[in-house]
Amino acid sequence: QVQLVESGGELVQAGGSLRLSCAASGFNLDYLGYGWFRQVPGKEREGVACIRSNDNLTYYADSVKGRFTVSRDNTKNSVYLQMNSLKPEDTAVYTCAAGTWCSLGPQLYDYWGQGTQVTISE
Repeated sequence: QVQLVESGGELVQAGGSLRLSCAASGFNLDYLGYGWFRQVPGKEREGVACIRSNDNLTYYADSVKGRFTVSRDNTKNSVYLQMNSLKPEDTAVYTCAAGTWCSLGPQLYDYWGQGTQVTISE
């Protein structure tokens, strides 16, 4: 059974850091692309970052560039999102996804996790 399970979301103050993890099971990280998305109620899902498996190429949304870093560890079958200099507008449910390419759009992703809540206070 293919599963993606996120963890690491919590309440932190603005300016703080968090590291989100996404553990994959049922397949290995040879899948081509892994993305992190976020969504707040009433807004569209936003692609935050992605990483390409074959060469570790990464892409970031302008809103997080320079603050967030996506990485993967094949030995742990996991993908990570290091988030620094957090802002209240980063508050959202963060979800990881596995798909056929690294993209900030959701269309190319086949598997999705359940999400983890990140809340940034003033």
